[in-house]
Amino acid sequence: MNGLISKKAEQLLSSVDVLIVDDNQFMRKVVRNILTNIGIKTIHEAADGLAGLEHIRVHAPDIVILDWEMPMLNGAELLRIVRNPRSFPMPDVPIIMLTSHLERWRVMEATRLGVHEFVAKPISGKALLERIISIIVKPRPMVQLDGYYGPEPRKLLVEPRLKARAQQQPANVA
Repeated sequence: MNGLISKKAEQLLSSVDVLIVDDNQFMRKVVRNILTNIGIKTIHEAADGLAGLEHIRVHAPDIVILDWEMPMLNGAELLRIVRNPRSFPMPDVPIIMLTSHLERWRVMEATRLGVHEFVAKPISGKALLERIISIIVKPRPMVQLDGYYGPEPRKLLVEPRLKARAQQQPANVA
């Protein structure tokens, strides 16, 4: 795995503090092993959403890896609480939703609630590394728009020929 990342990325990863919030102990162990293998040295765990919320408040991790389905406080509810800058002290913490629930509505809901990345279980080291590197190297500013608080939405890529065609067409003048 370390052959996939540069020395600079390796140094950045070694200084990142990650919190894993998942009610499944085996899954926490799998994610912990992946994080260790990609060079992350500071890893904390929370067995449910309430413990995760408290850990974020007290320890201010750099990144949170969050499961969707948990008892007491699920991932979407935790995300909703964290992304409220009026009532939560760390609303900007980057959050990666890691779940086996891949229905389109869940991806859309997680995005609407302000998740930085959405990753499917079973997780690969490469996929998790890519998401973490994206958060560290290309951080998106946090924005507040019409009730949304979260990372600035990614720009849609438009095919160059479509973009050129749109620029050639005259604007409608009213």
